[in-house]
Amino acid sequence: MKVVVVGGVAGGASAAARVRRLDAKAEIKVFEKGQYVSFSNCSLPYYLSSVVEDSEDLIMMDPEEFKTKHDIDVATLSEVTDIDRENKTVTVKDLRTGESYSEAYDKLILSPGASPILPKSIRGIDSKNVFTVRNVGDVVGLKNRINMDGAENIVVVGGGFIGLEVAENLIEAGKKVTLIEGTDQIMAPVDYDMAQILHKEMDDHGVTLYLSATVTAIEDDKVIAEKDGKELQVPADAVVMAIGVAPETQLAQKAGLEIGQTRGIKVDHNYQTSDPDIYAVGDVIESFNKLTKAPGRLALAGPAQRQARAAADHIILGKDNEDFGFIGSSVIKLFGLNAASTGLNEKTARTAGMDFDSVLIFPNDKVSLMPGARYMAFKLVFSVPDGKILGAQAIGAGDVDKRIDVIAAMITMGAGLEDLKDLELCYAPPFSTAKDVVNMAAMVALNILSKRFRQVHVDQVRGLVESGAYILDVREEGELKRGRIKGSHNIPLSRLRERMNEIPKDVPVYVHCRSSQRSYYAVCCLQGYGYDNVVNISGSFLGICLYEYFNDKTTGREPIVTDYNFR
Repeated sequence: MKVVVVGGVAGGASAAARVRRLDAKAEIKVFEKGQYVSFSNCSLPYYLSSVVEDSEDLIMMDPEEFKTKHDIDVATLSEVTDIDRENKTVTVKDLRTGESYSEAYDKLILSPGASPILPKSIRGIDSKNVFTVRNVGDVVGLKNRINMDGAENIVVVGGGFIGLEVAENLIEAGKKVTLIEGTDQIMAPVDYDMAQILHKEMDDHGVTLYLSATVTAIEDDKVIAEKDGKELQVPADAVVMAIGVAPETQLAQKAGLEIGQTRGIKVDHNYQTSDPDIYAVGDVIESFNKLTKAPGRLALAGPAQRQARAAADHIILGKDNEDFGFIGSSVIKLFGLNAASTGLNEKTARTAGMDFDSVLIFPNDKVSLMPGARYMAFKLVFSVPDGKILGAQAIGAGDVDKRIDVIAAMITMGAGLEDLKDLELCYAPPFSTAKDVVNMAAMVALNILSKRFRQVHVDQVRGLVESGAYILDVREEGELKRGRIKGSHNIPLSRLRERMNEIPKDVPVYVHCRSSQRSYYAVCCLQGYGYDNVVNISGSFLGICLYEYFNDKTTGREPIVTDYNFR
């Protein structure tokens, strides 16, 4: 058996290695048009700040190692330009010499990846000071540029994973960074209310953030963008384009392979293309969302490696793979915070036409007595009325990945809120609380689902304040010195029963504390005494401050709080 692999990073390298483990005698050839194979592409931004000190450390294995360790022939700077499906050959162009030659295959695996999107509509997009971060050569070139004398101002275009990681590492490298994002938030996998926490974190660390802004031109020393009908001119010694990637499907299209709705190569559950002797894995393929069944693409290394294994198993063993699709789990470190998400957010659930609700809580990530205990913003999205878990988002200084991994596992198993409520997890004070964040979120969600109480979300509070709604603050009086909602009424939870006569029954009463725990007790108490129009404010004062702060600061609008309190 002769297996030819096109592309030598994540998916391609993993597929080749798996074929070798399953078949010691197979002939395996890998063609990579770039200079490097098997490099840690997810670590590339960290070379800019010297967290990764040497660019050579980014390279996991070179062609010589592939040959000596695995008996796999790897050719770099070798571009596959044509596929002859009838004769089962590929045409390979040696980019060093310009010469082309033919290579036969029994099975062909396509893993060419994706290329950065560089819109031709942006004047100057081909300028020498425009960079992308896709391979080792890219970050080496960018670092050389920012290390030039006088290079201080760097503009990053795009607020996804790469854009944010590049911005963070450029700040750590001592540069002045401006990030321009075309939508109204960074980090599309999280909802707008959660993104506000990240906007504040970026702002706190010196990143100038322009949202809902469109880059129109790149010049030698500046970027020109449009925001709210006005022109922005941002100084720029270098520009990093990070607005997304497009699958490298040219070779597949030229060969007549079927392309999916999202412009990725269409594959079946075994990652076979429309030609049974050709497989495709990684960023180049179209998959589907496990929860919505909608077609989609997921440009992440983890799924690419799993797909590579499944394809190799089918080629060598004839083993059928059960493709469950993707749920989209991811995590990022952003300065002092970690942010993770899985499954559907409110936006994607709404687009899919689902009936859903969500809860947002801010509990401590460990017992408060423990050093380093901090709040964790945790949002759980669930279907109505059956309570199936649809997705979750977590932001905090602690182990958000641990919590989101739990939710990812529950979604994969088709679990619901009752399952999550009773899930047994590890506990010790330095690691979590006895009632962990994920358990607590499920309990709150079940209360909402069973209509034990009602809630409003943080994005509705400004409207309540401006309309003069009755807002009840049940924090202790000493807490009010560090900020309160303007026009709110304070009755501490400890005195609620003795002062209940002060609370009107003829209007809705919106209740909050710091993080929603005491306000929940207050809501239950008031309902027990005959108040039938009481509403809990999800996220409470901490959530309101985090939601309002960035827009207040950047737009100059009137705050709805006397002061912000983020503790």
